[in-house]
Amino acid sequence: MTDNPKFAVIGGGSWATAIAKMLCVNLPEIAWYMRNEEAIQHIKTQHHNPNYLSSVEFNINKLRLTSDLNEAIAYADYIVFAIPSAFLSAELAKMTVSLKDKVIFSAIKGIVPETSLIVGEHFNKTYDIPFDNIGVITGPCHAEEVALERLSYLTIACGDAEKAKIVAKCLSGNYIKAKISDDIIGTEYAAMLKNIYAIAAGIAHGIGYGDNFQSVLMSNGIREMKKFIRKVHKMKRNINDSAYLGDLLVTGYSVFSRNRMFGNMIGKGYTVKSAMMEMSMVAEGYYATKSAWQLNQVYGAKTPIIDAVYEILYEGKEAKKVFKKLTDKLD
Repeated sequence: MTDNPKFAVIGGGSWATAIAKMLCVNLPEIAWYMRNEEAIQHIKTQHHNPNYLSSVEFNINKLRLTSDLNEAIAYADYIVFAIPSAFLSAELAKMTVSLKDKVIFSAIKGIVPETSLIVGEHFNKTYDIPFDNIGVITGPCHAEEVALERLSYLTIACGDAEKAKIVAKCLSGNYIKAKISDDIIGTEYAAMLKNIYAIAAGIAHGIGYGDNFQSVLMSNGIREMKKFIRKVHKMKRNINDSAYLGDLLVTGYSVFSRNRMFGNMIGKGYTVKSAMMEMSMVAEGYYATKSAWQLNQVYGAKTPIIDAVYEILYEGKEAKKVFKKLTDKLD
């Protein structure tokens, strides 16, 4: 790997835009792939993404914008994937160049539906990329606050500490603090699970539960997360660290949380389809709920919150009745 690695960002949404903004602060040039050719042309002429975080203004001389996935991959040493997990396989199907010798970092908060694997495991098992060349970029951090240049924190996890340090350095700035971790699998599962608990928080709010219940829900949520992750990948970790508890809290409480917004609409009586149509954004927690529930049929962790959200989203049960039963299971 070169001393000055080249980066590519894959995706055109909020997280991709935020990551491109962060990288452009420290790097002379990055490649940025997005499917939407109209958005690319808009960025070239107006210097901002017309669809996401439009307040972010880019120095166009630092961007190699392309709608060709293979061009972006061929350019880069480090590739940051920031697209919804539900669409990852379809995007990768376009790939004709090799990922061999590339370092892959995932900023995706979900499970790949086709393989029921978190993104890091998916690249390892499907593309034979060693875990030392796979990393995770997680929070607690909302893309919207990066756009506003509010102080934010990132956790960069990778089996190879030097690669984690490189990514952390390239993303750090006046309002971005990044620390490294060796818990690749745990942080990625946490990033996926917190979206489910954020949906639960939104449902509770939509039904009419107050702050007192929300605090109990989040307290039980972090303990449930600990049990689930320990079953999947047992290692020494402090579940109260920012990558786990901090990310859960910001996603469960923030007005920027699309998963909480989605859950709030469900709690108010929207169908899944109507909520998704009105949001016009992907709530990763919807897909994560099914994957986590299915995985737990094998692992057998005690997960009453995940079970409740699954019953509402996938079995069509009434949110009020499900949460009434859930309240008796929490402490």
